[in-house]
Amino acid sequence: AVWLASRGWRVDAIDFSPVAVRRIETTAEHYRETVHATVADVTRYDPDEGAYDLVLISYLHLPGPEMQGVLERACRAARPGGTLLLVGHDVSNLDHGVGGPQDVRVLSSVDQVTATWRRCADIVLAEVARRPVEDAVALDTVVRAIRRD
Repeated sequence: AVWLASRGWRVDAIDFSPVAVRRIETTAEHYRETVHATVADVTRYDPDEGAYDLVLISYLHLPGPEMQGVLERACRAARPGGTLLLVGHDVSNLDHGVGGPQDVRVLSSVDQVTATWRRCADIVLAEVARRPVEDAVALDTVVRAIRRD
């Protein structure tokens, strides 16, 4: 949130953790006018339709049905022509990468995200990215899409 604000974005940050939201508010003090952080359960949070130029889901790990709902609401929250972006630990990270959740039920996959977002958006990028972590590599799902009208 702070990184985006430092680059001129107005940001609404949603996190279930009051500690994380306080950290955003403290770190974003210089950007108080452009960063709004809210404690909320993202599985129940219903953003305004078409309200955002960018909807970013970053390392959110939920069981399939809950993640499905989040992905659908994210798509509705992006304005037509807006960008949807998900980055998270990929299911292949369990056997071939390091770190991240060790529960296959909460890990993302390119297929899971693209299957949902294809209904409302054009997929621009869908890959499993290799991310260096000290002397090893983590595998992340990365999907970028543009919301259709």
